[in-house]
Amino acid sequence: QVQLVESGGGSVQAGGSLRLSCTTSAYTLSTYYMGWFRQGPGKEREAVARINTGGATTYYADSVKGRFTISRDDAKKTVYLQMNSLKPEDTAMYYCAASGLSRWSPESVDYWGQGTQVTVSS
Repeated sequence: QVQLVESGGGSVQAGGSLRLSCTTSAYTLSTYYMGWFRQGPGKEREAVARINTGGATTYYADSVKGRFTISRDDAKKTVYLQMNSLKPEDTAMYYCAASGLSRWSPESVDYWGQGTQVTVSS
């Protein structure tokens, strides 16, 4: 069983920045596609960003392209999501996820973190 633990959420004003971190108790994360989903109030869980094994390829939802950056440090067993130019519509619970599949959808996730809240005020 892989446990994922997120940190770094909080409350910021629009235009601000946050960096989310996700670390694990597992022996390694290097064999997994890693990334983030989010779920706003009354909304479905949606994919935000994904990084492949090795870190050479990334995917971003159109709504966050140019503002969010995902990275991974396998030696530290940690994945990061740098969020800049935050908007009120970015307000959501953010979940770290690990998958053995490149297809990035909630159905393809093998392991979830417990979530960290991000609140952006206007």
